[in-house]
Amino acid sequence: MSTTVCQVMGFIVSSLGVAGCIISTAMDMWSTQDLYDNPVTAVFQYQGLWRSCVRQSSGFTECRPYFTILGLPAMFQAVRALMIVGIVLGILGLLVCIFALKCIRIGSMEDSAKANMTLTSGIMFIVAGLCAITGVSVFANMLVTNFWMSTANMYQGMQNIQTRYTFGSALFVGWVAGGLALIGGIMMCLACRGLIPEESHYKAVSYNASGRNISYRTGPYKVGSGYEPEVKTRKGAGYEEAPRSEDGRRSYPSKYDYV
Repeated sequence: MSTTVCQVMGFIVSSLGVAGCIISTAMDMWSTQDLYDNPVTAVFQYQGLWRSCVRQSSGFTECRPYFTILGLPAMFQAVRALMIVGIVLGILGLLVCIFALKCIRIGSMEDSAKANMTLTSGIMFIVAGLCAITGVSVFANMLVTNFWMSTANMYQGMQNIQTRYTFGSALFVGWVAGGLALIGGIMMCLACRGLIPEESHYKAVSYNASGRNISYRTGPYKVGSGYEPEVKTRKGAGYEEAPRSEDGRRSYPSKYDYV
């Protein structure tokens, strides 16, 4: 029962993590304009992985997508790739995990096959969570670096050179989603141990007789041990078995009986 609960909980937590990664990647607020020195402004800017937006005080918002990737920084493109890889691995892990659930019986699938599928989906969820956490952390590091560079320029009297950006809500969603996918993958790996069938500690041993079976004969004959060489007698046409005497011995005809 605990194995089933752990597997189902891992599936639910991983599903929430993958959904959070998709939402975080699609959000536009990865970086927002810092309003610390200028709380009242007519224009508010924020950027995402796919487009940059400007919201005016009147409530009108205009977004412009990035039409080319050649002008984007290499780290920015790396963040895109990490998030996409995490989403793809998470979706594949969900598909595998659905068929690996112990509460769902498909045909004559054995528990060992379900255990392997559970472990595979768990590894996919762990890698997907690490990709999401890494991508969000790289983007956050870029924001911190640009923020302090902009702050240094402001102290030097160059206020209008660059707008400072700070963390957006998409970063926190991405961190939480990556953590959920990572926890769900660990739970799936733990559930895999309970699905592995226990092997028997007793091995089957076949006993074979080392020698030939002992044959017993009735009558006045002695018991054969089974190791004595067999005497092959040839019987054919015109051959008659010698008669036996009263003491059990065979009497063979002499040469005078044929005269």
